Amino acid sequence: MNYKMWIDGLDAEASDGMVQENRNPATGELIGTVPAATKQDVDRAIASAKEGQKEWAKLPLYKRIEVFSRYELLLQDHRSELAELMAKEGGKLIGDAEGEIDIQGYIFRTYGEGARNLYGLTVPTGIEPRVERDVIFTRHEPLGVVACIVPFNYPSELFAHKVAPALIMGNSVVVKPASDTPMSAIAFAKLLVEAGVTPNAIQVVTGSGSKIGDWITQNPDIAAISLTGSTKVGRHVMEQASSHVAHVFLELGGNDPLIIMGDADLDQAVGEAIGGRISNAGQTCCASKRILVQNSVKDVFTEKLIAAVKKLKMGDPMDRTTNMGPVINEKAAQKVIEDIEFTLNEGAICVLGGKAKGAFVEPTILAGVTRDMEIAKSREVFGPVLPIIGFDTLEEAVDISNQSEYGLHAGILTGDMKKALNAAVELECGCVVIGGCGNYRCAHQAFGGCKQTGTGREGISYTLLELSRTKTIAYRNILDT
Repeated sequence: MNYKMWIDGLDAEASDGMVQENRNPATGELIGTVPAATKQDVDRAIASAKEGQKEWAKLPLYKRIEVFSRYELLLQDHRSELAELMAKEGGKLIGDAEGEIDIQGYIFRTYGEGARNLYGLTVPTGIEPRVERDVIFTRHEPLGVVACIVPFNYPSELFAHKVAPALIMGNSVVVKPASDTPMSAIAFAKLLVEAGVTPNAIQVVTGSGSKIGDWITQNPDIAAISLTGSTKVGRHVMEQASSHVAHVFLELGGNDPLIIMGDADLDQAVGEAIGGRISNAGQTCCASKRILVQNSVKDVFTEKLIAAVKKLKMGDPMDRTTNMGPVINEKAAQKVIEDIEFTLNEGAICVLGGKAKGAFVEPTILAGVTRDMEIAKSREVFGPVLPIIGFDTLEEAVDISNQSEYGLHAGILTGDMKKALNAAVELECGCVVIGGCGNYRCAHQAFGGCKQTGTGREGISYTLLELSRTKTIAYRNILDT
């Protein structure tokens, strides 16, 4: 099936007629094509979004909330076909895709609810002698055109976390989906318009991110950029956006630790390690990419983990008995294999897996990993690889965790809650999960990290503030006393 971009409220081909193919990573089958946008297309989309924003922002908030409610119902009406599309273009398990559609609807609904309760501030009367007869209050206003750069790994949920808060606060959006998963974003945009979003308040441009990204970020009509992607790309976006001082929100790389203490329930720990790493074929920003295990139980844990991983079924994402599908494409699979081989050359031992066929990477367990190896520091492996790193004390585990240049999430499994809480305070990251792995997200939490993991936060109350500007209005000498 051949999809078109959504520009200026209409289906749009690329101005030069060029297209890119989209293939199912599980089968190699051609799903269809999407346009490969030119700079002319991108500029036209941004100009149209600038005009659409004015009209959309005039719609009262309660009516924008009603639009979101209709959109949630449309998502449910089209749930099966949207989930199948996501499974085919991204290799996502069909059950996971269905769940992600449900989450998207929830996120849109709760951003609407959050905006309904996002009140301004009234400054106390007479707070200073120079303003004692003034009335001062604030209101939240749109930024303008927001660029939403959505990654391949969660094309529905992260579409929602970027597009929903931008739209509900009266902004317009230009969506740049990942090159591997563009079709679902186009489908979502059209359903939003069907629900009542001003047609040119949402635009979708498709094609090579290395080209389109610069055309978007350099455009002075872009007021804000919300990107989930690699740290390398994030740095580049910051540089480009600085030319016109656009707001930049970045959710970038991660190498998150799961700390397993000797007093932890090892069967639970195995389940958390698998769920935290194998989910979505290991392609999750906050996946548990480093498994830190206290040396007193490391060998027993490793044996249990090997036995459990051997039971997993890798295969067709449309088969509901499948536990793990492919990574996003064959190039990504080869990158995972290169990371594995690099770590083996440093002295690690592959005790399970370690091979790839097409876009499928075997779940891989690496033993003998030391804190000096790159994978124990800042080598982020975006695939189903579990490196096991031993430690003696919790303080040592925290130190190993903090040696990474990243700081997104962490998990701690122990029976000693006092130690866990104190470790959580010391860990340099945006979220610590006690009693589970760090592969964790609630729509309401302040999702994001520190260090090279990025800037800003995604979450219902946080993003609404970040995607709006606060204006102060003061009535001078309005009061008699």
